Amino acid sequence: MASLPVLLSVVFVVRNQATHLGAMLSDASTCVAALASDYELIVVDNASDDDSVDVLRALTGESGLPNLQIFALTSEVDIDTASWVGLDNALGDFVAFVDPFADDIGFLPKMLDVAVRGSDVVFASNQQKAAQSLVYVACATIFNALYERVYGVHLAKEAPQYRILSKRVVNFILQHPQPALTYRHLPALGGFARANLSYSAEPKLPRTKRLGESIDRGMRLLVSTTRLPMRLVTSLSLFGAVANLVYSVYVVAVGILKADVAPGWISLSLQQSGMFFLLSLVLLVLGEYILHMVSLSNEGPLYHVGQEFTSARMSRREKLNVEEAASRAPCAPEISSGQLAACQVQT
Repeated sequence: MASLPVLLSVVFVVRNQATHLGAMLSDASTCVAALASDYELIVVDNASDDDSVDVLRALTGESGLPNLQIFALTSEVDIDTASWVGLDNALGDFVAFVDPFADDIGFLPKMLDVAVRGSDVVFASNQQKAAQSLVYVACATIFNALYERVYGVHLAKEAPQYRILSKRVVNFILQHPQPALTYRHLPALGGFARANLSYSAEPKLPRTKRLGESIDRGMRLLVSTTRLPMRLVTSLSLFGAVANLVYSVYVVAVGILKADVAPGWISLSLQQSGMFFLLSLVLLVLGEYILHMVSLSNEGPLYHVGQEFTSARMSRREKLNVEEAASRAPCAPEISSGQLAACQVQT
C-alpha cells in the first residue's frame, strides 16, 4: 500500500509494560511510517508503577524514535479517559486508537484505506479474544444485551476499542460535556459514515480484565457517570424493587396453592409490594439523574498529565530541512556577486 498524503495520529494506552515498550513502539513506528506521509505516535502512560516512564523518556531522545509524544498521568484512570487524553492532544486528519498488546497494528493499513475512502469511523474487531473468567463473560453478555436493547448498538461487536476516527468526529465529540465518556459509544450512534471490519490475530500479550472495573465502566456508560455514595443509594433502590417483585410472585403462588389464606391478605400484600416496587424504581431513576446532573456541574478535570515528552527527532522537520536545502540549490557557491544579488532578490 502506497503512503497516503494524510497526517495520522496513533494513540496507545499503556500501564506497567516497561519491558515491552521498546519493541512495541519500534514495530508501530515502522508500520505507520510506511502508511502515511506524516504521522505521530501518542503514548498515554496510565500511572505505571514500574519504569515505563523512564523507558518512554529514553525513547524520545536523539537516538530514539521519531514523532513520539508521551503523556504520563499522575493517577490511574479508566481506559476511555486515558484514550481521550491521547485523542484530545492529537493533530492528525485521522486518529487511531490501538491496544498495542491486544490489537494487530498490521491491520491498520486496511482500516486507513477504508477511512480515506469516505468513512468517518472505522471499527475493527479481532475474532480471537483473550480468555476471561466465566463470571466476566456472563456479566459482559448481560451488559451488551442491555445496552443494545436501550441504544441499539452492541458495543463489543459494533463499537470495539480498535478504531479510526476522522478529525470531524473528534471535533464533534469535543462539543459534548463529557467527551471522554462519549468517545466510547458516540461514534457508533452518530450519523457518520461508519465501517465495521473484522480480522483474526492472536493477542500479543493476553491480559485478564478486572470485573469490578468493567462493571463500573458499564454503569457509567448506561447512566453517564457513577459515584460511590449515590451508587449505594441506587443499588439499594434496585434491590428493593427486585425484592418486592419476588415477594409479589410469592404472594400470588401462596394464593394459588393455599386454601386457608386469611381474607384480604393477598390483595393487601400485592398492593404494598406493588407500591414499594414503584417507589424503588422512582428512587433509582432520581438517584441516577441527580448523580448525572451533579457530575456535569461540579466535576473537576478528568485527568492530569504529570509529565510530557516529545521526540527530539520529528520527521516533518527533517522534510522541511530537505525542502529548504532544495530551494537554495539554484544559488550555487561558484557565482559572481552580481548573480548572487539577483539570486537573493529572486528567492
